[in-house]
Amino acid sequence: MKTFIHSSNILSAVIAASLLGACTTGPLAPEGADNVRSKLTALQSDPQLANRAPIAIKEAEQAVRIAEKPEKDKEYARHLVTVADRKVDIASHQAQARLLEDQREALGQQADTARLDSRTREADRARDDADAARIEADDARRETEDLQREIDELNAKETDRGLVVTLGDLLFETGKSDLRAGTANNLEKLAAFLTRYEDRQVSIEGHTDNVGSDDSNFRLSERRAAAVQSYLLDQGIPKSRISVVGKGEGEPVAGNDSASGRQMNRRVEVIINNMVTSMR
Repeated sequence: MKTFIHSSNILSAVIAASLLGACTTGPLAPEGADNVRSKLTALQSDPQLANRAPIAIKEAEQAVRIAEKPEKDKEYARHLVTVADRKVDIASHQAQARLLEDQREALGQQADTARLDSRTREADRARDDADAARIEADDARRETEDLQREIDELNAKETDRGLVVTLGDLLFETGKSDLRAGTANNLEKLAAFLTRYEDRQVSIEGHTDNVGSDDSNFRLSERRAAAVQSYLLDQGIPKSRISVVGKGEGEPVAGNDSASGRQMNRRVEVIINNMVTSMR
């Protein structure tokens, strides 16, 4: 009798312990729900993904909570876990897709900024080039205007040979080759012109009318050309830039049958070579 009572007490204690354990641990979540919860937690903790698919992540959270509830029907419980797992995957894929879109957009903006910077630099260079070209054109225009003004002051004529400055016989006494006093005005302008344009070569040609012999006229024309050369040398024009020739009466510009024609033929021509003179 005592043995039966003892065994009965032990059985009661075991049953009570089992019931107590069941009350303290509660019902267990369906199999696989913990793994799904871990995946969702990892997604929610990722700073790059957590805020990029808020609706999908919220739906996944709701599905996981439903899947975590104990179900008597194990097949249905597995279905809920599968649905929750799929929703977590969908949320993760949407977040990753949004991340890639944001990264592409950022790269596109960087590329746009780089292209804009490049275009800005190109525009700046083009503007600088245009400004430089405009300044150069203005300088060239002023130089051209200055040159034309000086040519006009010299009463020079544009010819195929170059720029021709004609010095009339008023520079000399009749039959003489010495420069008259007070007649250096045109020569001063000529010397100033040649000083400024120092790369220009000069040919000085003496000419006479037909009065007198050919030989005497030739020598007179040569001496008069040399007199002009001597003046230019005194003004600092290098001799290497000047050539002198006497033409005598051989190249008249007017008829010698009148006093005015003969006066036109008595002249010294200064030809400035290599001069671009088409200014107007």
